[in-house]
Amino acid sequence: MMFDFSSVIEILPDLNKSFFQTLYMVGISLAAAIVVGLPIGIVLFVTDRGLFLENVAVKNILGFIVNMIRSIPFIILMVLLFPFTKMLTGTTIGPTAASVSLSVAAIPFFARLVEQALREIDKGVIEAAVSIGATPWMIIKDVLLPEAKPGIIQGINITAISLVAYSAMAGIIGGGGIGDLAIRFGYNRYDDTIMFTTVVILICLVQLIQYGGDFIAKKVDKR
Repeated sequence: MMFDFSSVIEILPDLNKSFFQTLYMVGISLAAAIVVGLPIGIVLFVTDRGLFLENVAVKNILGFIVNMIRSIPFIILMVLLFPFTKMLTGTTIGPTAASVSLSVAAIPFFARLVEQALREIDKGVIEAAVSIGATPWMIIKDVLLPEAKPGIIQGINITAISLVAYSAMAGIIGGGGIGDLAIRFGYNRYDDTIMFTTVVILICLVQLIQYGGDFIAKKVDKR
C-alpha cells in the first residue's frame, strides 16, 4: 500500500473535526457512566448476600437489567434506541445523538466494573466498620470508595477505551467521529491511506487513555 500524504492533507479539516467529535462522544458518555454507573455498581455490591444492605430482590432485578443491556450488541442497541434518541435530541444522527446510545451502553458496563472493584476489598475491613456502628453511607463513603479507588479508576480507563471503539462503530450509521470519517473517506472511496490514518489515530488515542489511566491508578493506590 502506497501512503499518499496529499490525501491526508486534503481531509485534514475533516480529520480534525472528527477527532474532536470522538472526544465529545466519549466525554459525554463517560461522564454519564460515572454519574449513573457508579451508584448502580455500589448498589449491586452492597445488596449482595452477607453484606450490610443485603436485598436479594433489588440485587436480582438490577443485575438482570444490567446484564440485559450488556448482552445487546452496540449496533443493535443504537437502532433500538432511535425513538428514544429522537425524542431526547431531536435527531438520530450526529455525535450528540450517538452519545445517547453510548451512554446507555457504558452505564451497565461501568457498573459491573465498579462492582468487581468493590469485591476485591478485604471483607474484614467492611466487617470492622459494621462492628463499630458505622452507618451504610459512612461505610460506602469512608471505606468502600477509598479502598476500591484504584480499581474504579482502572474501570473508568477500560470504559473510556471501550467507548472509543463503540464511537467508531457509531460512525457506521451516521454517528460522526473518526469511524464516520473512515467509512465515508476510506471505505466508500477505497482510500487505504485514509483508513490507515484513522486506525493510527484511534490506536494513539487508546494508548494515551491507557497510559493516563494506569498512571493515575498507581498514584492513588496506597496499598
